[in-house]
Amino acid sequence: MAQIEKAIKDKLISLAVEARKASYSPYSKYPVGAAVLTASGKTYTGCNIENSSFGLTNCAERTAIFKAVSEGERKIAAIAIAAKASSPCGACRQVLSEFAAPEIPVIFVNLKDSGEKEIEDHTLGELLPCSFNQEEAGL
Repeated sequence: MAQIEKAIKDKLISLAVEARKASYSPYSKYPVGAAVLTASGKTYTGCNIENSSFGLTNCAERTAIFKAVSEGERKIAAIAIAAKASSPCGACRQVLSEFAAPEIPVIFVNLKDSGEKEIEDHTLGELLPCSFNQEEAGL
């Protein structure tokens, strides 16, 4: 796994937890926050944003990634996701794979009712071992 400095990891965790507070999740009551670190060193946050037409809901991870991309970033170096159970959905994993290498750190910040944080370290490659990518698609 690509290593990430403790101070940077702690900052991403803190930003993801903070981003969760902006969640608009009146239907699921399941707030999620995310923070991405780009290759340029900038960070971007996102939260889940629900819609009464459920298919139009956007996950925190994709919100953060899309914010980064909309600002000209094209390479994600790490991501932290904060929720009660923070494993990203398949769509978020696939979107992340468009802008990140398989070895990037993916940090799960599982928030316990006690206020404690359970941290899990993964890589994108572990979470999405057979991503649909440009080479396989012939693009």
